[in-house]
Amino acid sequence: MKALLLAAGYATRLYPLTINTPKPLLPIAGRPVLEFILDVLRPIKEIDEIFIVTNERFFRDFQAWNDKFSYPRKISVISDGTTSNENRLGATGDMEFVIEKEAIRDDLLVMAGDNLFKADLRPFVDFCVSRRPSVTLGLYDVLSSLLAREYGIVSLDGNNKVAEFLEKPLRPPSTLAAMCLYFFPRENAGVIKEYLNSGTPKDAPGYFLEWLYKKEAVFGYVFKGSKWFDIGDKKSYEQADKTFRGEE
Repeated sequence: MKALLLAAGYATRLYPLTINTPKPLLPIAGRPVLEFILDVLRPIKEIDEIFIVTNERFFRDFQAWNDKFSYPRKISVISDGTTSNENRLGATGDMEFVIEKEAIRDDLLVMAGDNLFKADLRPFVDFCVSRRPSVTLGLYDVLSSLLAREYGIVSLDGNNKVAEFLEKPLRPPSTLAAMCLYFFPRENAGVIKEYLNSGTPKDAPGYFLEWLYKKEAVFGYVFKGSKWFDIGDKKSYEQADKTFRGEE
């Protein structure tokens, strides 16, 4: 199994914090966001290599961090060659870029580089494997219909199959938010390329999921008893920092 961390965004909503520092390398409780994500991945023994995809602007920052960081698996930093928010490939475009460049044919676990949470990932991985060859996504209950308007929202049937997916709905059918955590079994490795060839948007993964669940079975795993932070602005960044420092 391979893991891919998406870190090629420019995080303009966090300016000026991210003008010269990529969001995944911003400090949370004294450590880069990225290291907390790698802590979550560490117990999953099936993962034999981790790829971090970034842009050309921050490529050297990630390389410098990786040179000093000690981890039990190989970490490879890859530049997608983009230089600004205007020519970025988008999250789905970056997934396919790395799959093709590295000729990945193993199971693939994908996480956003700003997807900060404390949880045991083992039950999620076991669930994913049990649902192969289907794609599985991680879900978090935000417990608020008002807050749910800000996310891709999922409704599940009794078998944890995605029954509906809506990107930032005005009237959310549930409060289960997609976490930008995905499992692609090797049997279904070509589904991202198929989506991109259909001419649909490459950026927000929600558009991909909205397309996919209508085409084939997609499953959702709900994380319980953990806190999740989608660090999109200064307020969420400060809240995450306080939580991981144990101040709230």
